[in-house]
Amino acid sequence: MYIFLFIYRYIILAKKQKHCFQYIEMPIKCNTGCGKNAILKRPKTGHALCKECFFWAFEEEVHHTITAAQLFKPGEYVAVAASGGKDSTVLAYVMKLLNDRYDYGLKLVLLSIDEGITGYRDDSLETVKRNEQQYDIPLKILSYEELYGWTMDRIVSQVGRKNNCTFCGVFRRQALDRGAELLKVDKIVTGHNADDIAETVLMNILRGDIARLQRCTLIETTSDGEETIARSKPFKYTYEKEIVMYAYFKKLDYFSTECIYSPNAYRGHARTHLKNLEKIRPTSIIDIIHSGESLSVREGVRMPSQMTCVRCGHISSQEFCKACVLLEGLNKGKPKLGIGKTSKIKEHMETIPEPQKGEKTILNGVKTDKKLLDF
Repeated sequence: MYIFLFIYRYIILAKKQKHCFQYIEMPIKCNTGCGKNAILKRPKTGHALCKECFFWAFEEEVHHTITAAQLFKPGEYVAVAASGGKDSTVLAYVMKLLNDRYDYGLKLVLLSIDEGITGYRDDSLETVKRNEQQYDIPLKILSYEELYGWTMDRIVSQVGRKNNCTFCGVFRRQALDRGAELLKVDKIVTGHNADDIAETVLMNILRGDIARLQRCTLIETTSDGEETIARSKPFKYTYEKEIVMYAYFKKLDYFSTECIYSPNAYRGHARTHLKNLEKIRPTSIIDIIHSGESLSVREGVRMPSQMTCVRCGHISSQEFCKACVLLEGLNKGKPKLGIGKTSKIKEHMETIPEPQKGEKTILNGVKTDKKLLDF
């Protein structure tokens, strides 16, 4: 009796002193049967794996995604979109590893875009420069300043922080295309992961954007025409958490600071909702992607048709592409010109002579400068 009272009093005293008892579990063995102790539980499958088996599973799943979708052909010149963040750093590392392991026969190059964000992009580009040396992959950096005559710091000073991500997203997508054209690559690979794609599905549903909803789950996107360069997503089915764990256990060198202008981005709300769903049902991310893949547009629904921008020669769904419209607004002191409805855009646009066949221009109307090719 006295023993039980003593134990009871000790427990009460420990709680008062904010101590806690932890249940110590026996080490869990790796589910593959290799005999080693597991060090993590995969968010995607729930399997407990040791470090080596996790690396193998991660790499083999990416390899399967690449081969099942036939993303590459031997001899292709492939640009890896590199920002210095976890996704692009792991992508560059895994692409080189798989290229060597399975003899894809690819020539790789890192392509980075400098948006001109002081205290963020300048620091992350230093990481990319180290990756260039670590992975022995050549690097090409293009800047908004070179391509558009603007930096994101200057753009934000004009438009504020409400719609700044619209400008950056549009300019960045076209900047990657311009860089790929300058380098004459065959493909671009991006680090978009399963979380990113699921977020995009949710965003397009919430915005009622049927055109983007139809193609946002494609593992490879391209536009009609011989000169367009396809973009591939080898991480389409790879969870963000697993990319972080892979980078951590591999001790990869990456930049982890969030963009200083992104907290107010619309995507952040979709991300929060997705994370809440994932807590309840871990397969929600893949489920949303599969749902997006299964969606189809019924006959008779009018879809945007592709054409060529009369100003820069880039693929567009309008007479003037979004990048040209946004740039025109900035140059004319009307930064909201490209935000919202587009019915009155044409009257504000000054038509620049259409490029000759096979000729491209940078978005400020200047022809492609061969000096930008210099490494």
